[in-house]
Order: sequence, then structure tokens, then C-alpha cells
Amino acid sequence: MERIRHHFEVERELAQRLRNSTRDERTKLFKTLYAELFQRVPDHPRLTRRESAASSARNVEAQLKLLRPLLAPDITLLEFAPGDCRLAYAAAKLVKRVIGVDISDQHATDDTCPANFSLEVYDGYRLAVPDASVDLVFSYQLLEHLHPDDVALHFESAWRILKPGGAYVFASPHRYSGPHDVSGHFSNYCECFHFQEWTYRQMFQLLKSHGFAPVYIFRFGKVQKSLWFRWLTLGLESMMGLFPRAAQRRLSTRLFQSVTMVASKNNHR
Repeated sequence: MERIRHHFEVERELAQRLRNSTRDERTKLFKTLYAELFQRVPDHPRLTRRESAASSARNVEAQLKLLRPLLAPDITLLEFAPGDCRLAYAAAKLVKRVIGVDISDQHATDDTCPANFSLEVYDGYRLAVPDASVDLVFSYQLLEHLHPDDVALHFESAWRILKPGGAYVFASPHRYSGPHDVSGHFSNYCECFHFQEWTYRQMFQLLKSHGFAPVYIFRFGKVQKSLWFRWLTLGLESMMGLFPRAAQRRLSTRLFQSVTMVASKNNHR
């Protein structure tokens, strides 16, 4: 617990530096903060955890489960923050083209890069992908890491690059069962590199403000398109919102682990 406390204090300090930064400052901080974190917390789980091949395959399959209903041999898929790119490599077997977009190159060096995959390294803001050129956008455990001032730009970028009829599929931790980073050991609120975590209701409102419609919840292994399921989920979520924060976290652990959605670009803003 002493080492976890140290991790928390260091990450909270670095996160505060990022929270207080301007956009121009963040383009530089993105490249240095994690390096500083790992230097000051040498036993950070990202450095000490060794994922087995079987565990890695399960993680890839869990993410593919979100995408499979929308994959087709003639589409272009873009993944924000692909990390080691293993999911992107797996998806490349099922689609025409895959584009990875990240602020650094973290691809797995022990895998052969598919011919129909390309990685776009950018500054987090200026994305050199043409308008209406992508059929499907995907992110997994990314949105919670966005600076609050950068959330709008992210969804604007996703909207811009999507073709009409395309969709953005994403999964991000649910606010009520969080915080899901190291903050959760010591606080009921995000204080570290998870800058915000959302509820379904908040995310519906955010997506609507950026022109996405229709928007569906992905739960129990499939896209839930019925209105009754949406209102049932939002009603249950509203009930959880009435509890004190500590009780809310406990009760939501099984009910609301993530906000997982499919947001379509089928209308005009």
C-alpha cells in the first residue's frame, strides 16, 4: 500500500500539471509525462506486469466483440490510441484497411505488420486524415485520458473523418463504479490520469451535441437498439445517482463497469 500511495501521489502531481496546461504545452507534455511517471514509479504496473499470450489474445477478442457486428471486407477502420496495435492487426484480417492514430509509436515489434495497416503518429490535435474517409472509428479506454478541454475536439475529429452512415464505437469506464485509475484506492473522484469518467446519460448528451445519431448502448454482447433497453439503463443509472458516492461505487461495480456505445453519423449538423 505504501508503494501504491507513492504511485498515486506522483501521478496526481503530474496529472495536475497536465490539467493546468495550455493546448500548446500539452503537445510537449504528452511526450514526457509518462516517461517521468515511469522513472519516478519504477514498479508501475505498466512496467512490471507481463501479459501472457493467452491473456493478450483474450483482450483482443473482447475488443473485436465490440467491432464484429460492424466489420466488413470493404471498409476502412481507424483506431484511436491503438497501443501495441494487436487489435488493429487482428481487425486488418477482416477489413480493407486499418489506420492507427496515436501520439507515439508503441506497436508490437514481435508481430508482422499487415500490409493494409498504417500508423499515423500525431500531436494529439492536428489529424491528417481526410474528411469522410473512414467507415468505422474505434477507441478502447481512451476517452477518460483526454484533457477536459480536448474532449470536444476529439469528437469533432471523429465526426469529420467518418463517412455518412459510419459509426464511432468506444468503451470508457463508467463514472459511478470509478475512479478506475490509481485514484480509486484513495478517493471517490478522478485525481490522476483519468481526467473524467462518464455516465451513459452524460455521454448521450455529449454525442448529441456533436451531431451523432442514432446512438446505441452496447451491452450483454450486442448493440441494444430498442428504446425500452435505453430507458431501462438510464432509469437504473439515475437510481444509482441518488446514492452517496461510496455506496454508489459499491453498488455499481457489477451494474456499470463501462460506458460502451455505438454512435452513428447519419444526420447533418
